[in-house]
Amino acid sequence: MSQGSDSPQRRATRGWVAIALAVGLLAAAVIAGARTALGDGTPDRAAIAWHGCQAGPEDEVGKALDEAGAQCGEMTVPLDYARPDARTITVAVSRIKAADPANRRGVLLINPGGPGVPGLEQVLINQLVPQVAARYDLVGMDPRFIGRSTPLHCRWTTNTFLRSAGPDRRTFTESSAFAEDLAAGCARQNRDLLPYASTRNTARDIDVLRAALGEQKISYLGASYGTYLGAVYLQMFGDRADRVVLDGAVDPTVYGPNLLARSAPAMAAALEHWAGWAAGHADRFHLGATTSSVLSTVDRIARAATHRPLRLGEFQVDAHVLPYLLIAPLADDSEETYAALAGDVRVLAAAAGGEAVVPTPSLTQFLTELFTGSGAATDRAGTPILCADRATSRDPGSYLRDIEEHRADEPLFGPLTRNITPCAFWPTEPVEPPTLVRNAVPALIVGSSGDAFAPLPGQQAMHQALTGSRLVTLRGSFRHTVFPLAGSPCIDTAVNHYLLDGVLPETDTTCDQARPGR
Repeated sequence: MSQGSDSPQRRATRGWVAIALAVGLLAAAVIAGARTALGDGTPDRAAIAWHGCQAGPEDEVGKALDEAGAQCGEMTVPLDYARPDARTITVAVSRIKAADPANRRGVLLINPGGPGVPGLEQVLINQLVPQVAARYDLVGMDPRFIGRSTPLHCRWTTNTFLRSAGPDRRTFTESSAFAEDLAAGCARQNRDLLPYASTRNTARDIDVLRAALGEQKISYLGASYGTYLGAVYLQMFGDRADRVVLDGAVDPTVYGPNLLARSAPAMAAALEHWAGWAAGHADRFHLGATTSSVLSTVDRIARAATHRPLRLGEFQVDAHVLPYLLIAPLADDSEETYAALAGDVRVLAAAAGGEAVVPTPSLTQFLTELFTGSGAATDRAGTPILCADRATSRDPGSYLRDIEEHRADEPLFGPLTRNITPCAFWPTEPVEPPTLVRNAVPALIVGSSGDAFAPLPGQQAMHQALTGSRLVTLRGSFRHTVFPLAGSPCIDTAVNHYLLDGVLPETDTTCDQARPGR
């Protein structure tokens, strides 16, 4: 969950850790219902009533979309595709038409990941990828139950379920109770919707959208969770996919409630990379002159937080919160982000030493959202998707045993990534088994070698599952998703060449980080 302010244009390129502006549901137009059989049926064409995007004077995203020349609309889809004549829901979409209509080659749907991130604003990427925007109609979609698409309302006083289990059984029990309470907060108003929040149903919605746009095939650019959604679409509707780019790919064999369970080593490596950067700026941040000394400072903070919560103004940071606070910013390896984290760690170090401190503005915003649920509703909207996609253990003891087995080699992040989630207490079970992704539909997979949230082994697993794909890896980068903000000509050329010319790299490729000093 990124810190600091963001324009809608910049948010349009973020992945599952993005802060996406939560917006109200537009009044739905009455349109024709779309029907599709469970699985790979062909939907009837549904009408989309296009109109302006701004829903009110406070709607920043809608205003930005209108200023960019976008159209917005709604389509009606079945809640349960097994019962297409029963209850329906509304899915909101946006579109910016190809800037060069004479050379238009189709539609490119863009999904930012999450799960839980609204998609309407993704069309604003047109300013960053003008060649692509010239040839494609750029289309965004708020996935079902997110943003303007019949949103779920989970009563949470936090913006994420991610908490560390802490150092012992007592603290694990606290985090388990926290997860159980969050599950109850989603169940109160939404129990009848929860079973149908799955990625498979969102893939079906995409195919309804394809038909509603009058397209035989649809191209797709998905980031983070969006790579799993794209892979599921390829598995279910592969003959209707045109050119597919998956950025920051996740392991399709494990995606679900425990998606981060194997991520602790990559998180530790990302923190170490940041520590090396901070050591190079020791005269500015005073966290240590070597990588190991900066990491020792972090260890000292972590030990202090296990003994007593660190007081930061009106907030208290304990062992449940600290690991998430340290890793959340590292979805981005820019100088700006690294400097902001170094400033926050300096404040934490002072608090660990018993000093009275005032948190930085970025840290204040981060903690406010974490402890109140203000800001982005990404996890509140996305958790139902995780829980609907794959069943998980409902035995709290299984999570504690897993944490203890890995505590020695994953001391800081293992109790975070392997911890129990609200899905262990979810009131409903998945109504379909997870999708087995295994096909030869062509696709381009891009990502960074040091991605802490979609580690390289998971990217490689996606590549192996999609046997017709090519993998392009940005070596030396630690950011989560790479196109187009990594500033890598190698990555950008590969993506543009595929989207514009339909040419995949002849072999898997490794690009070097374009901007040294990270």
